[in-house]
Amino acid sequence: MVSPVGNTSDMKASEQQSITSVWMFSREYGRLAGAGGVKDVVSQLATSLARWNNRKVSVVLPCYGFMEPELLGFTRLRDPLYPDRFLEFDVAMDYADLERRERVGVWHGVQDRVHIYLLEAQRFLEKQGVYTYTREESQREPWKVMGQGHLDYFAMNVLLQKSGLDLLMLLEEKPQIIHCHDGHTAIVPALIRECSGYRNYFRDSAPLVTIHNAGVGYHQEVSDLPFVQAITGLPRRVIQNSLLEHSFDPFLAAAPYAAISTVSENYAHELQQTDADYLTGWLGHRLLDSGVVIVGITNGIDDEAFNPADPQKMDLAAGFTVGGTAEELSGKELCKEALLAELSLPPGDDEERIGFLSEDSARPLFSFIGRLSEQKGVDILIEAVQLFLDDEVEASVVCLGSGSEKLEQSLASVARDPRYQGQLCFLRAYNPQLANQIYAAGDFFVIPSRYEPCGLTDYIAQLFGNLPIVHHIGGLVKVVDGVTGFAYRENSPENLCEALHRALAAFSDRPRIREMQAAALEKIQDQHTWKRVMQDYVQLYKTCRADKKL
Repeated sequence: MVSPVGNTSDMKASEQQSITSVWMFSREYGRLAGAGGVKDVVSQLATSLARWNNRKVSVVLPCYGFMEPELLGFTRLRDPLYPDRFLEFDVAMDYADLERRERVGVWHGVQDRVHIYLLEAQRFLEKQGVYTYTREESQREPWKVMGQGHLDYFAMNVLLQKSGLDLLMLLEEKPQIIHCHDGHTAIVPALIRECSGYRNYFRDSAPLVTIHNAGVGYHQEVSDLPFVQAITGLPRRVIQNSLLEHSFDPFLAAAPYAAISTVSENYAHELQQTDADYLTGWLGHRLLDSGVVIVGITNGIDDEAFNPADPQKMDLAAGFTVGGTAEELSGKELCKEALLAELSLPPGDDEERIGFLSEDSARPLFSFIGRLSEQKGVDILIEAVQLFLDDEVEASVVCLGSGSEKLEQSLASVARDPRYQGQLCFLRAYNPQLANQIYAAGDFFVIPSRYEPCGLTDYIAQLFGNLPIVHHIGGLVKVVDGVTGFAYRENSPENLCEALHRALAAFSDRPRIREMQAAALEKIQDQHTWKRVMQDYVQLYKTCRADKKL
């Protein structure tokens, strides 16, 4: 007679058969809320999981002040016990010397088969940016310095995590996997294993924490330990065991209870096997010393979401096919001409556009799109562009992005320099339509990041036939020098300038450029689509289920 419990190996095998229920916690998601690549990774992974094998996938994120839920297709969630009422509940958010509660409401919507829950609370509604204060907030209240992080960042993170877990309990959801994205959500595993209100309910849920960026400043660490204990409700021993340089570190808090992954195999290697980990404050080595091996899964890309063959969807002047014949690629030249025609006009009093470009489409167009920060190597880019243009090259450069006020001013100053008129244009803003137009128009796409866990812009550029020029680091090693783009090793203005010159020399060899464009597209379609990468995550989910840390 077989015991109803069965043996452990049978139970593990059974758990590995299928993953049908995944809940994600994130501060970013798709076009709803984003500040970087996290928004794309979370939304595209969630969509891929939901699209195949009929999985139920749900995402929890804040309802920020810049959102308009009704216009976005969301409706207020009703209370399961009292259907005549909207669901609202209080969350314990104690400070060290003050017992507090914060009220949370919920909006619900479905996008691409993914259930999305927006948590509405006053703390979230006050924010006009995902992570930092905006220019408008700074103008209204000067103490909210543009580009600096929210002063209540940790409380925001805790409120998201606690209210998300409370929501699951109120909806009587017990997901197989709770997937936490970045340090903003990394204390969830400790909460569900150490706090009595969650411990029993989530016994059968396996947590996974994905590190999207382990750089110093991205951990969401806190030095005020009494505040951490009060607001999280975690035991003191958990907090004391989670200290990195005397501060509470959410990633270390997750380590005893969850699997830890990051967004490329090479970044996982750098974090735990190289001295590049100094950029994290030695987080990777600290995890390794505690027995935690970080799993690297290189991010995927939804190639259909960035398909230049659909000009209407992409807001392009013309459609084209990367990897096809010269005739099939001809629309790319029309996109370039359209962008140059727009950027050749004098900027006038437009504060969002500094400098202008020549209409000469025979010149190669070098492009940059991204956050203006030192991590992204923008200071290196600025110096390298000056060195490059000072060589009196026949080339144009366009930069799109915002961020550090210092870097914005520096780039604007160079764009205003009379020496570079007609060759350099800085667009101090960001919108997806303009980004697509630059991706489509550009010949080369520059990524000079000091470190880059994965990188998505290199994928996007390649899908538009815009060959990347990258610092050979982190996830950017997927760009093969001379085959799918150009790469340089030591990140200095001089080395980047040399790589720009190599790309310039290759530009005149049109058959070679088309060959590189086709090779880049083929590599993405073979190795890096989300349909392919999702399978690695499903396998990791199964491992998490089999090895639940109770």
